[in-house]
Amino acid sequence: MPYSDRLAKALDYAVALFGEQKRKVGGAPVISHLLMVAALVSEAGGDEDQIIAAFLHDAAEDAGGERTLQQIREQFGDRVATIVDWCSDTLEFPKPSWETRKRAHLQRLYQAPSDALLVVLADKLHNARSILTALRKMGPEVFSLFSGGRDGTLWYYREMVRLFRKQLPDCDLTGELTRVVEEIHRRLENPPLPVRYEQPG
Repeated sequence: MPYSDRLAKALDYAVALFGEQKRKVGGAPVISHLLMVAALVSEAGGDEDQIIAAFLHDAAEDAGGERTLQQIREQFGDRVATIVDWCSDTLEFPKPSWETRKRAHLQRLYQAPSDALLVVLADKLHNARSILTALRKMGPEVFSLFSGGRDGTLWYYREMVRLFRKQLPDCDLTGELTRVVEEIHRRLENPPLPVRYEQPG
């Protein structure tokens, strides 16, 4: 089934919210992350509502809370808004502490429907890929960019792997998330040796 102009409308909405913002890891535009998450959802068989929710998965959490969620509901429907709600670790402002909201969100996600979990999984996979890329370039210092620090961030992604291996065990994205998180741990346990260049004789 061909996609409707709702996708373009959702992307425009996301650009209006995040168009000037950069990612804390790597400095790429936030919009590039939203596009990547939407692409992962689409390639995994997601439908139009799930792809729209992928464009908007950070909107309520990071750009307006309940007010933004209500706007999404009015413009894109109940199902999209419900998926975005599942993607959000909090709608409160100011936000609770990092650990408080991450633990609560993880526990809540065990009750989430599979259509929402696919979008959450795509988001976590792209984030984990970005961490691995930055780890290769920056080394362990990359974790200074995260509120959870090194130990909290590693715990969080291990728990995400546990969640998706239980809830979406047959999804290819679950396998990839597992591999990426394992590679992050391997690089921290056995950091690559520095490349040494010798002056030509």
